[in-house]
Amino acid sequence: MDLLMPSTGLLFWMTIVFLIALCILGKWGFPSISKMVKERKAFIDDSLRKAHEANEKLANIQKEGESILQEAREKQAAIMKEATETREAIVAKAQEKAKDEGARLINDAKAEIVTEKQQAIREIRAQVAELSVKIAERIVREKLSGDGKQMELIDKLLDEVTVDDKTSK
Repeated sequence: MDLLMPSTGLLFWMTIVFLIALCILGKWGFPSISKMVKERKAFIDDSLRKAHEANEKLANIQKEGESILQEAREKQAAIMKEATETREAIVAKAQEKAKDEGARLINDAKAEIVTEKQQAIREIRAQVAELSVKIAERIVREKLSGDGKQMELIDKLLDEVTVDDKTSK
């Protein structure tokens, strides 16, 4: 029964040992435990603060990265627009040049056609004149085969010349 009901002397000495242990722990044990707990709490708080700052920095870096990407996209769009405008200008210039070259070729061809046409007309006129002279020469030879006919023609021509001279004066 001593276990369930200890004697008063045992209780007295257990209380004194407990109080001495409590005083020793209170003097040296609890302050060092409290100090370690406070240091651990400070370390954890500092780690949490640093983690929060790191998260903020990461968020800022992500925002900055997004803004850089957006700026790069805008620059790309501007470059593409400029390239498109340059391409369109080059195409328009090439079309205009081709149009001018085509017009020049057409004008050159028209001028060459006109020149060839005039040359052909001159050649035809020269041939017609040559043929006319040959035909007239043959006709005159046949008609003026005799001396009498020749004299008659000369008199007629002289009369026409004198009449023309008188009318022109």
